[in-house]
Amino acid sequence: MHRTGELFGQFETMDQQRESASLGMWVFLTTEVLFFGGMFMTYTLNRSTYPEIFGEASRSINLTLGAFNTVVLIGSSLTMAMSVWAASVGKKQLVTMFLILTLILGSIFLGVKGIEYHEKFVEHHVPGLNFSFEPGASVATNAHAQLFFSLYFAMTGLHAVHMIVGAGLLIWLIKESMRGRFTAEYNTPVEMVGLYWHFVDIVWIFLFPLLYLIDRH
Repeated sequence: MHRTGELFGQFETMDQQRESASLGMWVFLTTEVLFFGGMFMTYTLNRSTYPEIFGEASRSINLTLGAFNTVVLIGSSLTMAMSVWAASVGKKQLVTMFLILTLILGSIFLGVKGIEYHEKFVEHHVPGLNFSFEPGASVATNAHAQLFFSLYFAMTGLHAVHMIVGAGLLIWLIKESMRGRFTAEYNTPVEMVGLYWHFVDIVWIFLFPLLYLIDRH
């Protein structure tokens, strides 16, 4: 395999290279949908089985922090979309600026999530030997509440891992953008990372109401 400029040797044109990269990314995202789908199904089945305790456990999560993080991620989707647009029209400085803004917003999300996790640790809502949901509650109640928090940490933790991966990709894009690599003719990496970032944001749009908003009345 050889490389001519930004065109790899196995491709005949830049369009063919871009379409191949796009197909590969969509196949990857499809596998991610199946992976998260299994967790969503597990959550849905258990919530329907233990609706009251899942509602009580959900109300113990900090809604303000969750809502703030939702706004932050929606903002990061906007800045990511703007970076893709800037790359497609060859505005190199704007590409770097919007990528940096996206990284900042993603870092804010992870920082707030860390605060939220700390709250759960202090409240002894982390599944394990020290777990305690309600003083004096029955063993079954605490067990079902622990099931909710196990799913909560598994689903939001997996999402956070995807955010960290996305942040790493953004750092790489920023470095390459500052070198002037991305032009109107070649901006495939920015577009592919953009697809990944939007997918991670969409997953959170589903996680937020499922985990934070059930039985809030």
